[in-house]
Amino acid sequence: MSAETFKYSKNFILESGKQLHGLQVGYHTFGKLNKHRNNVIWVCHALTANSDVLDWWAGLFGDNNLFNPADHYIVCANVLSSPYGSTHPLDIDETTGQPYYLSFPLITIRDMVKAHQLLADHLGIDQINVLIGGSLGGQQALEWSLIDPAKINNLILIATNALHSPWGIAFNESQRLAITADRTFYSNTPDGGAKGLKAARSIALLSYRGYATYHTTQKHDEHDKLENYKAASYQNYQGEKLVKRFNAYSYWYLSKAMDSHNVGRNRGSVEEALAQVKSKTLVIGIKSDILFPVAEQQYLAAHIPDASYVEFDSIYGHDSFLIETETLTKIIGDFLGSDINGKVIKLQTA
Repeated sequence: MSAETFKYSKNFILESGKQLHGLQVGYHTFGKLNKHRNNVIWVCHALTANSDVLDWWAGLFGDNNLFNPADHYIVCANVLSSPYGSTHPLDIDETTGQPYYLSFPLITIRDMVKAHQLLADHLGIDQINVLIGGSLGGQQALEWSLIDPAKINNLILIATNALHSPWGIAFNESQRLAITADRTFYSNTPDGGAKGLKAARSIALLSYRGYATYHTTQKHDEHDKLENYKAASYQNYQGEKLVKRFNAYSYWYLSKAMDSHNVGRNRGSVEEALAQVKSKTLVIGIKSDILFPVAEQQYLAAHIPDASYVEFDSIYGHDSFLIETETLTKIIGDFLGSDINGKVIKLQTA
C-alpha cells in the first residue's frame, strides 16, 4: 500500500511556542477498521524509519504474522522532521517561500505525538487497542499514553526510556559534531552535510550494535591483513546507505527531538508521570543493549502501575528489536493473550 498524507489546515503550535504552517503527516494504514472500532494497532517508528511498518518490521507485522492486516487496522505515521512524508527541514517555509534548513523549529517527542493525535482524529480512531514502539518509537508511545491515557488499551514499550540519558545525549551530540564538521551542512542545499551524516551514522551504529555483534558479523580471518578490514568496509557501507535515503538536516533535528524526551517535564517528576499511565503495559528490555540499557526498562516497569517486564538476549544489541521478531512474537503474544480483538492469538511456530 502506498503512503498517504494528512494535511492540517490550521497553525500547529509546538511545545516551544513556535508554529508550523501547513503541517503534513505521512502515514500508512493496513487492514480495515472493524465495526466495533476496537482493532487498531498503532506503531510508532524509530529514528530513521518510515511509516511502511510491513517493510521494516516484517516478521512481526504482515500476512500470517502476529499483527496481521487481515485481523487488525494497522497504522504507522511518519514523525515530524523525518523526510518520509511529514513536515521536515527540506520543506518550504510558507512564510519565506524557501526551504527551512536550519531555520526549522525544534521538534519534541510531544510535538510528534500531538501531530499523530490529529491524524488519529482524521482517521476516526477514538480507541487504540495496541500502541507499540521501540527506541524513539517507544518514547513516542509512552508520551501518548500520558497525553491521552484513556485512549490506549495496551501499551508495548521496547528498548526505550522515561527520559533520554546523558549517555544517549552524548552519542547524539557526537553525531551532530560529525555533521557540523562538514562545512557543507551550512550551505543550505538538499545534500548539505552528507559527508558528516555518513560519519554520524558510523558513530550511531556502534551504539546500536556492540562488541559481540561486530565480533560475530565483522570478524576478519586473514591474519596477514594490514588494512581494508571487514568492519571498516561495513561502517563505510552503512554510512553511504543512509546518505542515499536521508538528509543531514532531518537527522540533526530528529536527534535533538530524542534528547528532549523527558516524561517528567511539567508533570512534577518522572515517577509521578509514569504513575499516570492507565494502559495495560508491557516493557521489553534487551540485555545486550548499550544505548538503552535494561536498567532503563526496569525503571519503567517499576514505576508504571502493574506493568509487565520481560527481557531477552541477542548479539544484535539495541537493533535486536528490529531483528529478533520471532522472540518478540512470543513475548508480545503471551502478554496480549486473548486481548486482541477478543480472540486468542495464534503464534507462528517454526
